Amino acid sequence: MFTGLIETTGVIARCDRTAGGMRLLLASSLPVAELSLGESIAVDGVCLTVTSFTDKGFTVDVSPESLAATTLGAKKTGARVNLERALKLSDRLGGHLVSGHVDGQATLASVRRTGEFTRLEFSAPQALLALMIVKGSVAVDGISLTINTVESGSFSVMIIPHTLEHTTLCARTTGERVNIENDMIGKYVEKFVRSGPANGVTRELLEKYNFL
Repeated sequence: MFTGLIETTGVIARCDRTAGGMRLLLASSLPVAELSLGESIAVDGVCLTVTSFTDKGFTVDVSPESLAATTLGAKKTGARVNLERALKLSDRLGGHLVSGHVDGQATLASVRRTGEFTRLEFSAPQALLALMIVKGSVAVDGISLTINTVESGSFSVMIIPHTLEHTTLCARTTGERVNIENDMIGKYVEKFVRSGPANGVTRELLEKYNFL
């Protein structure tokens, strides 16, 4: 489990194709001595497992499913990625609950400066937009962000200078694809609603207790 608060960015030092998957060697400022084999780390919002260490950093394996569902399959050597270690139970939850299981991809449609802030608009499929609400949370390449608008075919977020400077968003250009993970609570509520009255969960019940 993660929070969407990026610790640092890293660089893909090597990218090797394996039997249907990929092995990435990541160089970053993360203290390798504090990492453990088998621990989880979010790479551009994708939960991956640390599999080995080298003098240049640490490696993670990317499964065929993750390659197909995320942007990692298009990454090349030298690409920068967002990194976050798994949440400790004693940590403050400063962002929102992020599982590292990407729901789909969106495309950066526009970038607009508003004073010191930056407005990013993304085009996205309806399946992703259906689970977004204004002022709700979304993870974009693993970054916990607040949704400003949700329109037909797109959503937008407003980025503060700190987030822009300390994540890969500062290098994103229009047309690039990003990983999207919708809010976990919203996904559970949507499933309960679809399950219908058979499970005793109705829209009226959710509205009564302010879930909708």
